[in-house]
Amino acid sequence: MRLRVSVLPALLVCFATGMSGERAAARAADREPAKSQAKPVPVNMHDFMEGMFQSPYKRLKAAMAAEPKDNAGWKAIRSDALILAEGGNLLLMRLPDSNVDQWTKYSVDSRDAGAALVKAGKAKDFAKAKEAYHAMLNHCNACHKQFEEGKHILKP
Repeated sequence: MRLRVSVLPALLVCFATGMSGERAAARAADREPAKSQAKPVPVNMHDFMEGMFQSPYKRLKAAMAAEPKDNAGWKAIRSDALILAEGGNLLLMRLPDSNVDQWTKYSVDSRDAGAALVKAGKAKDFAKAKEAYHAMLNHCNACHKQFEEGKHILKP
């Protein structure tokens, strides 16, 4: 029988003191660190975008120029696609002062296209990977057109 590591101290206390398992588990849970809440690092949006997205975008652009020849190439695509997709979730924590619905839509659409790219990379399906890659960039660019006055347009 396998026990979760966090339950083991509770069981030891239970055996040593004769305490019930439920009570010992509750005491062990009280000693676990509290979960923290997500909180954006205080930087402006330009610095956030550049710091989070620029490097993985550049690497992914190079990786998507031709179908990968080996597992390392596919892994690179999956990794950078995952970073960019999860970045879409982080964008949802940094809402603008106006047009929040559009920001949310672009963030979710970019995230979902990035997730499709991760999936296509895992399947080693370059046609679907290209499709998802272009969709992700289109969603990013739609957002840049609205929120950045057309600056920072990404090219595949």
